[in-house]
Amino acid sequence: MQFTSMILSNAEISPGYWRMRLTAPQEFAAATPGQFVMVRVNGAIDPLLRRPFAVFDVGVHTPPQSGAVPQVYFEMLYRVVGKGTAMLSALHETDLLDILGPLGTGFDQGNADEEKLIVGGGIGLAPLYLLARELVTRKSPVRLFAGGRTRDDILCITEFERLGVECYTATEDGSLGEQGLVTEALKRRLDALKGKATLYACGPDGMLHAVAKIAAQYGIPCQVSLEGYMACGVGACLGCVAPGKGHSPETPDYRCVCTEGPVFESSDLKWGA
Repeated sequence: MQFTSMILSNAEISPGYWRMRLTAPQEFAAATPGQFVMVRVNGAIDPLLRRPFAVFDVGVHTPPQSGAVPQVYFEMLYRVVGKGTAMLSALHETDLLDILGPLGTGFDQGNADEEKLIVGGGIGLAPLYLLARELVTRKSPVRLFAGGRTRDDILCITEFERLGVECYTATEDGSLGEQGLVTEALKRRLDALKGKATLYACGPDGMLHAVAKIAAQYGIPCQVSLEGYMACGVGACLGCVAPGKGHSPETPDYRCVCTEGPVFESSDLKWGA
């Protein structure tokens, strides 16, 4: 769907990280964990391209006016890194944005009985909250492993805890949780579970590569949400492709992140050395 959305709130939740809530059509309530939206940050030519953002949450907002009709909303997290996101951070309640979405293929939630281990870093936590909420609703045991350079990169942990998700944190500087990489805590949990779990991950490429490698070592399923440089969001420009498991210079194998993904089985992708 393409629709005009009104901003309900736009607040900085950690230095450089923002959380925005926007109105959406009723049909948007069917958005699945892992899907994303393409946002036109203003009506001018510059910046020309839409920006992709994961759907952090979907819910129903009841305006304060008497007799007001409940309104579907969605939320997204973003980090100010350039001109487009800087423009978003300057917007206020009641400002309007042009939205395309929900787009892409989301997470497969799998067997409800098996423990679900969710791994995220920085803005990679954005698509994982809605996933955690849906898994908890399905009565799946869920644990979150959140990592970042500093405590400022660990986002919305309180929201995950309110769902009943047990959260492990690790930062490279030791400012929050364990010092080091969060994948070390992940491996300890997998050892305790005898490798009986499903992994979900979103974050920097290095983290995703490490999680995919761990999944292969333990022989367990793993889904990763990739971040691609998207221009269209609908598979027309092919600017966001990622190499598939069979890719080589002789036999190219590319997967379109915006349509075939952004969520993939880690074993379907070709990872670096």
